[in-house]
Amino acid sequence: MTALAPPNSRAAKGTTVAGIALRMPYRVFTGALALIFVGPLIWTAVASVSPQPGTNQTDGWGFGNYETLAGYQAGIWRYLANSAFVSLLTVALTLVTSLLGGYAFARFRFPGRDFLFLLTLAILMVPYATLLIPLYVLLNEVGLENSLVGVALVLTMFQLPFSTFLMRISFEAVPRELDEAATVDGCSPWGTLWRVLLPAVKPGLITVGLFSFLAAWNDFMAPLILINDSERMTLPLAVSNLRGQVQGVVDYGATEAGVVILALPCIVLFLLLQRHYVRGFMSGALKG
Repeated sequence: MTALAPPNSRAAKGTTVAGIALRMPYRVFTGALALIFVGPLIWTAVASVSPQPGTNQTDGWGFGNYETLAGYQAGIWRYLANSAFVSLLTVALTLVTSLLGGYAFARFRFPGRDFLFLLTLAILMVPYATLLIPLYVLLNEVGLENSLVGVALVLTMFQLPFSTFLMRISFEAVPRELDEAATVDGCSPWGTLWRVLLPAVKPGLITVGLFSFLAAWNDFMAPLILINDSERMTLPLAVSNLRGQVQGVVDYGATEAGVVILALPCIVLFLLLQRHYVRGFMSGALKG
């Protein structure tokens, strides 16, 4: 038996060096982008615990700025609870509505389906701020003025166009043979949705939930227009009001502490759900 010839180590080494050289610009570019995005977050986290003149943390490193934020008006826990309530309610309403809407648009044919879908997407073309005043008047008419529920309903409305679009392409990426097999086994349309299709579109649902949570958690404009009670403010609005609480002087230390607290849930959720988030975006691209 003839022994196999050893690989050409010089050629292999040259190929490896060439591969590293070709990948180097990509690595440098992505590393620079990472520094651009992560750098401000790191700077803010360090500044929130570093000594700064005119703040509650003037000497040494510590959590004086966080103490200022914690004791502001109703307290940080109240504002965190308000933001959490608005965000979770927005996520729940968006998930349910976009799931049913995406399922209907993807699996059923009815008169005016395409027109209704385009009309839903048309909300994206309307500037966000121009609708807040009419929505404020509408909420007053139905008794939801100065209400966290009203804020969640408004945020859900602005999340629905993109969420419905994403759920539609997620359902369309699932083969229709699964529906047919479930129907043969005796499943109703509802049974097909909950037992067969729901696990298949899970990445899309997670992506929709993540986007709606980030939008609701960080939203400033809707609470600013719709909320006038200081105890019902969300955390972004409270942090903004805290900036100029003393004769218009900006408390940068407390503001930076508020930014850190605002960013932490978003960073943790994104890191935990990153794999599903990518799969949810790729589901429509991999159709067929």
